[in-house]
Formats: sequence, C-alpha cells, structure tokens
Amino acid sequence: MTSWQQFEIEAPDLAAKVRAKFLAEKEHVLATLRRDGSPRVSGSEVDFKGPDLLIGSMLNAVKARDLQRDGRFAIHASPKVEDGGDAKVSGVAHEVTDPAEVKALQGNDEPAHVFRLDLTEAVLTWVDTDTLYIDTWQAGKPLVRFARPGNGPAIRTEL
Repeated sequence: MTSWQQFEIEAPDLAAKVRAKFLAEKEHVLATLRRDGSPRVSGSEVDFKGPDLLIGSMLNAVKARDLQRDGRFAIHASPKVEDGGDAKVSGVAHEVTDPAEVKALQGNDEPAHVFRLDLTEAVLTWVDTDTLYIDTWQAGKPLVRFARPGNGPAIRTEL
C-alpha cells in the first residue's frame, strides 16, 4: 500500500491534479463494501495531513462500520467540479484508533472515526477537443495514459 506522499513522489504531476480536484469541493462520493459484498456509496470529506490522505466519519456511521470490516474503498472527487477532469482514488482504509492521534488529526476531541487511506490506484480523466484522456497510476507501476480520439479505440502510452 502507498501513502499519499509516496503517490506524490511517484507521480507528482498527476498527484497535484488529483489533489486539486479533491480540494475544489468539500463533499465527495465514497464507495465501501457492505457486509454482503455489495457496494455502498456515501458522501464523505477528505483531508490532507502531512504524508496522508484521510477521511472521517461520525461515530458508528455505516460507512465507518463498512471500512472497519473491509477497508477497501474508492473515492470520487466531487463530480460537480467542471474544470480539471474527473479524479478517483482507491485502496485500503486503516482506522486510526489512538485517541490522542485522532484528536490531533481532527483538531478536536469529538467522538469520531478517522481513517488513513493507503492508495493502490489513482485516475484522472479529462477531455480536450475531441479526445478523452485517462491517466492511471498504480502503486509501483509506471504512469499510463490512455487516449480515445474521436470516441474511437483507446490508445495506451506510458508517460
């Protein structure tokens, strides 16, 4: 698994664009797994603290219980932001359980869940004239760009 900081080291330009998408709006769409394995989507905020990307949750919210049971997640930056493309990250969430660390990360001592996000993938999609571009980063692999000019077949290129 990879911290946000490691993603920034491996793919700095992509990480900057993805970060900008997450900072452009407050609310994003988090996907978790229900007990039966089916998907659940919830609104969620993200926070960048030091080397980490974090999400929080009200105490005992269903998304928190999902992540406690199975940490796999995907989070889509607010789709209502028009410029800069469409950003998503996925990976495994790990709950921060030390009360002092939770307090320091959230800035207060309100009861809540805080999850540190380890990334396995980040994707940025955007359109320029008649071409759809998709930049994909996977931990430990080269950055890859797909282009679909004129809605035709995808062409893969490593960056």
